[in-house]
Amino acid sequence: MRSTTGWQADGPTKLHEVPISRRDLRRDDIAVRVDFCGVCHTDLHAVRGHNGEDVLVPGHEFTGVVIEIGPDVTAFRVGDSVAVGNIVDSCGVCTMCTAGQENFCREFPTLTYGGTDRHDGTTTLGGFSREYVVRDRFVHPLPSGLDPAAAAPLLCAGITVWEPLRALGVGPGTRVAVAGLGGLDAIRLGARDVVVSTDPDSAAASRDRFDVLIDTIPVAHDLAPYLRLVAVDGTLSQVGYLGAVTVETMDLLIGRKKLSSGGSGGLPATTAMLEFCAARGIVADVETLPSARVTEALDRLERGDVRYRFVLDLSDLD
Repeated sequence: MRSTTGWQADGPTKLHEVPISRRDLRRDDIAVRVDFCGVCHTDLHAVRGHNGEDVLVPGHEFTGVVIEIGPDVTAFRVGDSVAVGNIVDSCGVCTMCTAGQENFCREFPTLTYGGTDRHDGTTTLGGFSREYVVRDRFVHPLPSGLDPAAAAPLLCAGITVWEPLRALGVGPGTRVAVAGLGGLDAIRLGARDVVVSTDPDSAAASRDRFDVLIDTIPVAHDLAPYLRLVAVDGTLSQVGYLGAVTVETMDLLIGRKKLSSGGSGGLPATTAMLEFCAARGIVADVETLPSARVTEALDRLERGDVRYRFVLDLSDLD
């Protein structure tokens, strides 16, 4: 076994620095020095719901450098900059995996933390640590030009939005809206207009306006006001909230509107997304903190006190 250091949740409120073990490299494994790991709402939910009985080391969107490779690894070398997302293995043979949608593996993908290793049955421990051992197929080259800290959230939030945009054929001329972004921030990031969904006049003026509306709102909410903004044959893609939703059929019927969803992404899409972002200089807006401030980051994230993504610098674990 390999020894490293990480941040373990002992309950719902605080994480502690502890020594953790990683497996010895299998033939197709890569050992990655984790440099930056994003802090996601999923991590917050996992920690807040933790009972302290199982080992929990969060973190599922990280960038780093290859420090060792197994004998069968040919696509990477020691010193390569790489990125890893929220899945680290899958069955590889089901219809979803063979279609490049490992995120929808019929046997359920192995999650970066809190998952079950497909070989030895151990629980996976996440990227809030200085080293991670991962199967080579689930490692992505980090294109040059992408800041590794700002690129880390692309491996979760980025790919979660990228997949529906690509699946729905979004391109030049497509009228796209994003719900849950915030008006002032949307304008700063280049949006042409802002619709205040809670303002009846503003919403009415944009009825049937958008071909695609990406709904990133992370809590339970009524979809009807957003469906009314979608144009004929348009799509509302719900990616932010994972709970049950209620939809009135008439809201879909009038305008032949469609409701879709998406979660994470397959390996080909993740690689394509990273290359697209590198070519256009797209990264997340981040606030980087030393990993020793991980509890503070979770507390502030819970209060909404971040624009837009916390990223932990794991170098302080040295």
